[in-house]
Amino acid sequence: MPAAIDRPRVRSLLFGFLAVAAVVLVLPGLPWIQTAELKWLDQQFRWLRGNWPLSARHSIIVIGIDEDTPRVMGVPLALMHRQLGALLEGLAAVRPVAVGLDVTLPEASFDSVQPGLDAALTRGLLRLRQVAPVVIGATVGPDGSARPIHPPFVAAAGAAGKGYVLLPADRDRVLRRFDERLGEGGEILPSLAGQLARRLGVQPAPGVVDFSVDGRFEFVTFQQALAWKVQGDTAALQRAFAGKIALIGPVLKFEDRHPVPAAIVPWEPDSTLVPGVVLHAQHLAALLRDRIIEAAPPAALFLPIAAVACLWWLRPRAFTYVIAGTVLVALTLTGMEGLRSGWHIPTFAIGLAAVLAVASRTLYEAWFAAVERRRLSDAFGGVVSPAVLERILSGQIRTRRTGKRRNICIMFSDLRGFTTLSESMAPEAVTALLNRYFDAMTRVIHANGGTLDKFIGDGIMAFFGAPEKRSCACDDAVAAGRAMLEALATLNSELEKEGALPLYIGIGLNYGPAVIGFVGASDRHEYTAIGDTVNTASRIEGLTKETGYPLLVSQSVQARLTNKEGFVPLGEKAIKGHAPVEVFGWRSGVVT
Repeated sequence: MPAAIDRPRVRSLLFGFLAVAAVVLVLPGLPWIQTAELKWLDQQFRWLRGNWPLSARHSIIVIGIDEDTPRVMGVPLALMHRQLGALLEGLAAVRPVAVGLDVTLPEASFDSVQPGLDAALTRGLLRLRQVAPVVIGATVGPDGSARPIHPPFVAAAGAAGKGYVLLPADRDRVLRRFDERLGEGGEILPSLAGQLARRLGVQPAPGVVDFSVDGRFEFVTFQQALAWKVQGDTAALQRAFAGKIALIGPVLKFEDRHPVPAAIVPWEPDSTLVPGVVLHAQHLAALLRDRIIEAAPPAALFLPIAAVACLWWLRPRAFTYVIAGTVLVALTLTGMEGLRSGWHIPTFAIGLAAVLAVASRTLYEAWFAAVERRRLSDAFGGVVSPAVLERILSGQIRTRRTGKRRNICIMFSDLRGFTTLSESMAPEAVTALLNRYFDAMTRVIHANGGTLDKFIGDGIMAFFGAPEKRSCACDDAVAAGRAMLEALATLNSELEKEGALPLYIGIGLNYGPAVIGFVGASDRHEYTAIGDTVNTASRIEGLTKETGYPLLVSQSVQARLTNKEGFVPLGEKAIKGHAPVEVFGWRSGVVT
């Protein structure tokens, strides 16, 4: 016969799953989850860059303007037109692949400050433009409008020779993305890296910059590169710049620094706060390697998140946690493989959904176990011994809400003449006497492995062999019956000293099949035994007064006793509503 369905538990499990599913499905849209997803993406980039990097297709060298450059040049950066023009002429002589200037050029002529400055820079731009694409950096003013550049410089750079040095930041202020849709209403503002890529035949698209592309950017200071030009050291210029992309810009320690996902500056291997010119180099390296990563569409998250939410249905055990761990490892590998394939899959949200599903089921089971422990404690706290109760609560002894058939030994005991005795006593005195009697009897029953079923007026029903299975249930029941008679003798001695009348009891035992389980309404029930074996035990107890023996057992009990000494066969006795039953009597100085 299949076990009955525990409908309340099924309903609570279904409700729990629906609640977990509802929570995990909204995870990707939560701002803090999106930020955490970005941080996890950073970790993936760092691991890939450190263990599985992609090499750049073009060598990129950064010509850095550092803190020493103005001192060595003898002029401030704003007036370094002659030096910059001379360096561009030197680069033109060795034919680099392309040159980008992440340098703020003036809005107007500086010839009024020092004649010839404009011509020097313009000449350098024109000569370089004849041999390689050149792009000059542009920016915006405080009001967000485009900041103009002195027209001769823009003209010298040529068409598509200007690119903005603006860099989009994510919600956590980290710069991970390439996106030129930075104008009003999403207008395209061509970037420095984007224009260089276009000049080199690559059409850029928006997305996440792949920071696992390791350009291993070379570095030379502005003053060193200019020194080679001034000294006519063409060989040094050739080694440094021929066949490479050169980006010129400041590498100051405390200015124009930006947070990025990974350390990309070779000469600063532990810093993720990098100069803007190096970040442009990273953008350009990723663009030329076709490594701008697209975000997976939000709809693509529904199925994997819904799938991992189903981990809720796995009961908490070691195998479940192994499965959950395997899912997390698989998600990590999938996320990295996705990045390699050009897709950003938000595996953090999926992984968190898996963790929440398993953790929620674990917490639910802990809550359910606490409720069940309290229910079992309420149900069995007064009917079994503390040792047996602890084994029930710890799960070593299984109990069922539904009935289960089992062979047990049933005990009934009853006080003789107590009704007449109680008529001469105050109700408070009757209650106090019964409590003393029940306390003594309950201790004995529990001490011998019995389960107290109920008190019936001044009677007691107990059984042996459930909920804890015992191979010697009849021996336990007989031992309990004898001990009850001894305990009653002790109680009677106390009552005699108090001037009270003694108590007498009859005990009947029967062994056989009974249905054990919880009986009653859904909100009030008891753990009890029912069946013909129970009814017969009650009738046998009723024979104790007739036979004169305080302890009577059926033949089914006597046949299973290890020690049958002291039992007297009394033959078959007629009992109401049942065929005659063969019984055996036992007494030990206690009379009825």
